Amino acid sequence: MSNSSSFNEFLLLAFADTRELQLLHFSLFLGIYLAAILGNGLIITAVACDHHLHTPMYFFLLSLSVLDLGTISTTVPKSMANSLWDTMAVSYLGCAAQVFFFFFLFSAEFYLLTVMAYDRYVAICRPLHYGTLMGNRACVRMAAAAWASGFLNAVLHTANTFSIPLCQGNVVEQFFCEIPQILKLSCSDAYLREVGLSAVSLFLGFVCFVFIVLSYVQIFTVVLRIPSEQGRHKAFSICLPHLAVVSLFISTVMFAYLKPPSLSSPALDLLLSVLYSLVPPTLNPLLYSMRNKELKDELKKLIQWVQYQHQ
Repeated sequence: MSNSSSFNEFLLLAFADTRELQLLHFSLFLGIYLAAILGNGLIITAVACDHHLHTPMYFFLLSLSVLDLGTISTTVPKSMANSLWDTMAVSYLGCAAQVFFFFFLFSAEFYLLTVMAYDRYVAICRPLHYGTLMGNRACVRMAAAAWASGFLNAVLHTANTFSIPLCQGNVVEQFFCEIPQILKLSCSDAYLREVGLSAVSLFLGFVCFVFIVLSYVQIFTVVLRIPSEQGRHKAFSICLPHLAVVSLFISTVMFAYLKPPSLSSPALDLLLSVLYSLVPPTLNPLLYSMRNKELKDELKKLIQWVQYQHQ
């Protein structure tokens, strides 16, 4: 039985084995990555530069965009580099770093989406108390709690995963290092510690999911009672982008991790991993800006300013 420390690298799953398809993969991932950088970068810049957007909702949106940029930057650049240089290798430390940062940012994003659901609940259901419950200090504390929870989660899972002896080789059947695929390389029942830790994380995630669902049950109950059509439209424009982002996040993760074992295959796992790791960070800026007039107006101003500077 050999420990994981006996080898210096892991081999990731390649998207293609011909040079033409490798370059196609590189080009597609480059386009997706640039779209994610542009979309999230515009939102970060718009929220940071316009004092009219210095509100709790946009503060959390800025934090979400930072997390999205971090998540996609953890996986995509390495995959692009491997395709460009025709290699599948990732160093042992590089693999551990991918696991840590992806788990950290991914967990923190879900906790932040839960906080954002609470923000929408207070805004719609308890508007008279919004200034008290969602003050600057409270918002910073909630965002910090989401980031800190994700960080602690990542530390525990990464340390536990890489302390498990591996004796099934070093080939990770994924385009980036993730815990389920690394556990497949473990020896006998050594992975059960991580399974127990994962069960705790899943329970916390389920609590967050229930909180989000109950928040939106209350929100829609109140919104449907609003007498004016304009009032209902404004309330929906506030809530629907967040609901769309949450639905996209949860559905892609559920497709990836809760599918029946009989449907599992390396090709399908690879496709689903692309779905949950690349699609949400790329589409979130679009989902948030589609129905948000304030954000759309500010983004238009920002784009016009950039165009003016280059004339």
